[in-house]
Amino acid sequence: MSTKYAIGVDYGTESGRVVLVSLANGEEVADHVTPYPHGVIDERLPGTTIELGHEWALQHPNDYIEVLEQSIPAVINSSRVDPEDIIGLGIDFTACTMLPIDENGLPLSFSDSWKNDPHSWVKLWKHHAAQDKANQLNVMAEQRGEEFLNRYGGKISSEWMIAKIWQILDEAPEIYQAADQFVEATDWVISQMTGTLLRNSCTAGYKSIWHKQEGYPSKDFFQALDPRLADITDTKLRGDVVSLGTKAGGVTKEMAKRTGLLEGTPVAVGNVDAHAAVPAVGVTSPGKMVMAMGTSICHLLLGDEEKHVEGMCGVVEDGIIPGLYGYEAGQSAVGDIFAWYVDYGIPPSVKGAAHERGLNVHQYLEEKASNYRPGETGLLALDWWNGNRSVLVDTELSGLLIGATLQTRPEEIYRALIEATAFGTRKIVDAFHHNGVPVEELYACGGLPQKNKLLLQIYADVTNRTIKVADSKQTPALGAAMFGAIAAGKERGGFDHVVAAAEQMARIKEETVEPIPEHVEIYEELYKEYSTLHDYFGRGDNQVMKRLKALRNSADMGKGNVYVKN
Repeated sequence: MSTKYAIGVDYGTESGRVVLVSLANGEEVADHVTPYPHGVIDERLPGTTIELGHEWALQHPNDYIEVLEQSIPAVINSSRVDPEDIIGLGIDFTACTMLPIDENGLPLSFSDSWKNDPHSWVKLWKHHAAQDKANQLNVMAEQRGEEFLNRYGGKISSEWMIAKIWQILDEAPEIYQAADQFVEATDWVISQMTGTLLRNSCTAGYKSIWHKQEGYPSKDFFQALDPRLADITDTKLRGDVVSLGTKAGGVTKEMAKRTGLLEGTPVAVGNVDAHAAVPAVGVTSPGKMVMAMGTSICHLLLGDEEKHVEGMCGVVEDGIIPGLYGYEAGQSAVGDIFAWYVDYGIPPSVKGAAHERGLNVHQYLEEKASNYRPGETGLLALDWWNGNRSVLVDTELSGLLIGATLQTRPEEIYRALIEATAFGTRKIVDAFHHNGVPVEELYACGGLPQKNKLLLQIYADVTNRTIKVADSKQTPALGAAMFGAIAAGKERGGFDHVVAAAEQMARIKEETVEPIPEHVEIYEELYKEYSTLHDYFGRGDNQVMKRLKALRNSADMGKGNVYVKN
């Protein structure tokens, strides 16, 4: 019998990646990346002079379809695999990335009537302009004693579905009325491939306050929040919520022509990128935290029971692996911080030195920063350049660097920023470990672990835990392919359960990253200092970060073309 394959499509922040995977051993036979033509839209709407305000982050829905049209044929052609042997397809997505659609399933941004209103476009996960709505939602939920709040660490994020919908309702009620439904981008892309719109339990559970037994929050809660939202779950959020691995449908005739897949090829319901990575590194039991490390970090952990942990992004039954509770936490910026520093904080002399060595700037700074011992730079930073997702859940916080002098060098700052993100992960690890959800070892996947050895060593030292590293370069896509194989089923050459898929397809490198005892001791002292700053600026003792943002925002109010609705 011929080898069978599945395709995984991983939609990231800047691009989409398609991987063709052998079901025999998880080997990535071919992969292809399609950058989004419109990228992240955070300055102005394409083709217009309409400028966006601070904290906006949009995307163009057509970019997602282009990934399918460009990358799927590319992996089929380069691998020369017969489409007959590609038995399933799954996708994962950054989340919550959401959009309003009309009764025909088309994005409102495609309509001439609405395309010049930013609220008709896709709101990317890191769209933070709904923070005031999240604040109001959290106050109301706490006042009412809503039980769901505990399942999300005490706060609902502005990055999630309800806050974003409420922002649309408040600032663009005409868009809210025109929308037939608000959907996750992952579910929308699946609907374009199969003609069937289903809501997956992962994004619904973690990003839309949906619960397997209780469903969405009550109508009374939404009525109290805003009377116009009273029927939202029966109208704008209506539809079946189904479990991961469910077959959404088969590839339509039209999409078969555009991708090279066979018509009817099974397609799994959507998934979240980091969550899909968990089985792809072989984690199917409690005690092991998976860090999906890229522009941000998502921290995933499994448990046997539901526990309430400060600042977690959610605990969802069957949210990652059926039969277990899946916990999520995260950091809103990690790789993005390093990229920001390289793009805007590095002098030309450093870029020139890197070029002379044949290195990119990140490689050069990593090499130079590796020459310092823990504590030698005299620097300490807070990793809030894009707010704080866990454990404080506050997008209005900002970055901080302390200890700089006239002798401070670029590589020292670079190292301090890496250390800051490691301390942020330590906060998350401690929150779980000390509240009944053990974290015994760490697993790293994503782009950063493949590129930066210093980063992994610092994370091991700061957390005092062994780190295992994924052998796949596209771990979420591998996980998505697993769920595609589950949608196909064992009778077609796939699998009936994700644990069986993980046993056969998951891949981890043999070598591990072990903490260095003398480094652990020094970082323990630095972590105490980080924690003091973390609580001082993050828990209300000093609101200077928020006051500065308020001053910045008020200064922008007078700009001519900045999109502002009250």
